[in-house]
Amino acid sequence: MIPSTLAAPAPGWTADTDVVVIGSGIAGLVAALRCRPHGRVLLVTKALLDAGSTRWAQGGIAAALAPDDSPADHLADTLTAGVGICAEDAVRVLVTEGPGAVRDLIGLGAAFDRSDAGGIALTREGGHHRPRIAHAGGDATGAEISRALLAELKDSGVEVIEHALVLDLLKDAAGRAAGITLHVMGEGQPGGVGAVRARAVVLATGGLGQVYSATTNPEVSTGDGVALALRAGAAVADLEFVQFHPTVLWLGDGARGQQPLISEAVRGEGAHLVDAAGVRFMLGRHELAELAPRDVVAKAITNRMRETGASHMLLDGRHLGAATWERRFPTILAACRHHGIDPVTEPIPVVPAAHYASGGVRTDLYGRTSVPGLYACGEVACTGVHGANRLASNSLLEGLVFAGRIAAALADDLADVPGPSETVEGRGRLLDPARRADVQRIMTAGAGVLRDAEGLDAAARELSALAAGEPAGAPGVEAWEVTNLHTVASAIVAAARRREETRGSHWRLDFPERSDGEWRGHLVTRLEGDALTTTYEPLEGDRA
Repeated sequence: MIPSTLAAPAPGWTADTDVVVIGSGIAGLVAALRCRPHGRVLLVTKALLDAGSTRWAQGGIAAALAPDDSPADHLADTLTAGVGICAEDAVRVLVTEGPGAVRDLIGLGAAFDRSDAGGIALTREGGHHRPRIAHAGGDATGAEISRALLAELKDSGVEVIEHALVLDLLKDAAGRAAGITLHVMGEGQPGGVGAVRARAVVLATGGLGQVYSATTNPEVSTGDGVALALRAGAAVADLEFVQFHPTVLWLGDGARGQQPLISEAVRGEGAHLVDAAGVRFMLGRHELAELAPRDVVAKAITNRMRETGASHMLLDGRHLGAATWERRFPTILAACRHHGIDPVTEPIPVVPAAHYASGGVRTDLYGRTSVPGLYACGEVACTGVHGANRLASNSLLEGLVFAGRIAAALADDLADVPGPSETVEGRGRLLDPARRADVQRIMTAGAGVLRDAEGLDAAARELSALAAGEPAGAPGVEAWEVTNLHTVASAIVAAARRREETRGSHWRLDFPERSDGEWRGHLVTRLEGDALTTTYEPLEGDRA
């Protein structure tokens, strides 16, 4: 059980546009810029324009840019990391259109690091058999991409509302997306709860990492887009595949909230994972050792911690030398030193933490969801590219490529759509903001890195009990956020209980093996009334 279908109070103000884009990471910024030919574009973002997950991306963006690389090689690595359930047609779009999309990004002014020969410097990360990760500022790729896109946005004519939490989708009488309701918190803008009426709505709201106690995601990543889509009747898929980044700076027992990420690129440059005794425990576990796909490394770290009783493992990059740390990883170096660790002279204590949702709002190859007029791109979407486990540095590329595809689709999709029309709304209840820590505790304990039926069943019971508890006293932003977290948490648990196998980033201790015969497919979740329904859909080629 989750709280009933939600909607905002009667809007106190309204605004009209043609396309409203929600989110200001790479996916939202590219979508907003590319949608300009289709009329007025309004970009809504939850905090400041540069406060999303993109600016925190360290490693880089993956694309077959090297002469000895190819989209076919990138395709193969992505399919391998996705453990059998990637949508191959979506991956083929990603890797084929990716190099051109990155070059377009460079054309907008994004400055990637250069090799001594003058070309784009490329490195390797986990799961990649060739160097194909373009990076900027050493380990500040996301910040550079965000800077370039925001500079392009400045004089683009795209309207912007900052400090605005999206609440729910507006629909017309025919069930088509017709805008959004939102709560604006900033000064000097339309205040309070209002409505934006639009001919198309693009979700680019990012991730849901704040559903767990420890995450690499910023505070704004509360699953707002997935929760909105569920309440609007859209299908979501693959939510059980929450990727835990293997190497996050361990800040001590009891640390909560956003944790500093130690990029996979550090291992790509030669750092080794070791236990307290100095043993490289990844050797012999995978042909790529420390550069194995993220699910393999995170599981190995977690198991080694259980075997040794240690609270963390160590990432040893002392042999890289001060010059490499200062040139390639200045941001990571500063973050570690801020917390009293100097990677130049000592190993870094690391643990896995919630990092990326491979699943999300289900879309086709042009970002269309199951609700007409509603589109999704970036981490909030499930294009099928990532399967059961995202390949490192494919996330920025996915946002870049599929945001552009949404803009292309709108050229035809909006041809017969009139201007903003009358809308209909639902109403419901919100959870008490004080329950946020309870949701995070429940999810970390029962649906974290390692799962089993007992823990998942307990999580489902506790989440249901929270939904039946006292509602929020007032419909404020904090109440909406915890309700969104609860909605998403309930959907993750429902899918994780259903999938009785271990695949990619979904690890069942009670079902430790992969089962292609029964589970080579997708779990699709919908919200019907106040109940979630999860159905299994085999891959197209496996259907009888």
